[in-house]
Amino acid sequence: MFASDAIGSEARFDAVLVGAGIMSSTLALFLHELDPDMRILIIERLGAPALESTSAVNNSGTGHAANCEFNYTPSNPDGSLNISKALSINAAFERSLELWASLSDLGRISPASFLHRLPHISFVWGEANIAFLRERYRNLSVRNAFQNMEWSEEAEEIREWIPLTMNGRDSSQKVAATRVNRGTDIDFGNLTVQYLKELQHSRAVEIKLSTEVVDINRVNGKSWRLSLVGNRKDQYIETPFVFLGAGGGALSLLQRSGIPEGKFYGGFPVSGQWLACNDPSLAGNHNAKVYGKSAIGAPPMSVPHLDTRWIKGRRSLLFGPFAGFNTKFLKNGSKFDFFRSIKLFNALPLIQAGLKNTDLINYLLGQLQLDHSDRINVLKEFFPQANSDDWTLSIAGQRVQIIKMTKDGGTLKLGTEVVTSSDGSLAALLGASPGASTAVSIMLEVLQSCWSEKMSTELWQKRLKKLLPSFGKELASDEILLDKLRHRSNSLLGLR
Repeated sequence: MFASDAIGSEARFDAVLVGAGIMSSTLALFLHELDPDMRILIIERLGAPALESTSAVNNSGTGHAANCEFNYTPSNPDGSLNISKALSINAAFERSLELWASLSDLGRISPASFLHRLPHISFVWGEANIAFLRERYRNLSVRNAFQNMEWSEEAEEIREWIPLTMNGRDSSQKVAATRVNRGTDIDFGNLTVQYLKELQHSRAVEIKLSTEVVDINRVNGKSWRLSLVGNRKDQYIETPFVFLGAGGGALSLLQRSGIPEGKFYGGFPVSGQWLACNDPSLAGNHNAKVYGKSAIGAPPMSVPHLDTRWIKGRRSLLFGPFAGFNTKFLKNGSKFDFFRSIKLFNALPLIQAGLKNTDLINYLLGQLQLDHSDRINVLKEFFPQANSDDWTLSIAGQRVQIIKMTKDGGTLKLGTEVVTSSDGSLAALLGASPGASTAVSIMLEVLQSCWSEKMSTELWQKRLKKLLPSFGKELASDEILLDKLRHRSNSLLGLR
């Protein structure tokens, strides 16, 4: 059970992490491992951990390794493919697997409760899309990270991979697919709960639930004072370090902190919806995550995919996501979140980004007009024999896309970004994709930015390498190291 003693009116902690999701729990795990005497507080506005973006029902559950997601291999202006992001995301996910393997080996987590091996498949039809997928395969399969990627244009072979997607399809339609068998489905909510239970046993990490940070201010240039509102009374805490890992709520808190670095950012909220299958037999006949090409202007979170999922231990089948729109920054947030985030310093960048992204606006407007029949028609492109009565609409999580002031004006940023104060006393995580899958690499970035002196010490290096044996080495360029690391992860996590 997640609880802690009441916080005094002027309690002090060595680090305060806002949000009890996968990001804060990963950072707390690292900090405790690096300095077991550090006193850490995690603050969560809801009544339990991992109920917002980290919850299995609020995200795709894909272990993002760039195996099948087209948005990680965009086209260059000259028509060639840029695979740099795919390589970096793949390496980042290997870092996550490396940590989980170590924790499993130490008996701290149970992989079977949150991780399932599941093929990752890219599936397309039509000459132009097949040409794109073929080029993607040619560029990636020569890299060690993707050497086991399979290619097929044979309908019968693809049918063996994904029968629901192929059965009932027009035999004259040209199709193509790639497959990576070493894909995963991950319940990040369950993983987060395991992290936090282990951390609470140490008694060095406290978790305060049903408590919201309503203000954050600098005190004497050395500490941060956080004003909290909980079930019992208003509270104040002080700390030399704050991490804002509150999902969509991080932007508002970053603005309240007043650090100059936060003035470069605004946010645009996008909600998600899934079609969830009510027929368990269909879920049993589909054993893959099947990603297709997204619509023009669609954000990364809206790349369509037909997924086998494990949610609360139950095997499910979902299709989507479909985009929605409301002005909340959190699924359990306020309809005034977006309006409150608009300041004098980010109003112009928001307008500029809107003018530059009319395709996105048109896409969202089109999505808002869809009814159940329209969504089923989109599903039938992936599952031709889908029956409307077998599917219901499920509301997914809320994401806030970054709007950043750059030399080119307000720019929509579709990834994740760590914002840190100049003195390293505050860090905030903004954005969405690829999110949870790369939490380990992102939190290592926070440690490097905010704890640089200690990160260079022999003690911290030794303790990090206990959890990440390859720490400090470049996975993407070292083929022998990557093979060795994958063998270890496969063995310890049951991914053979």
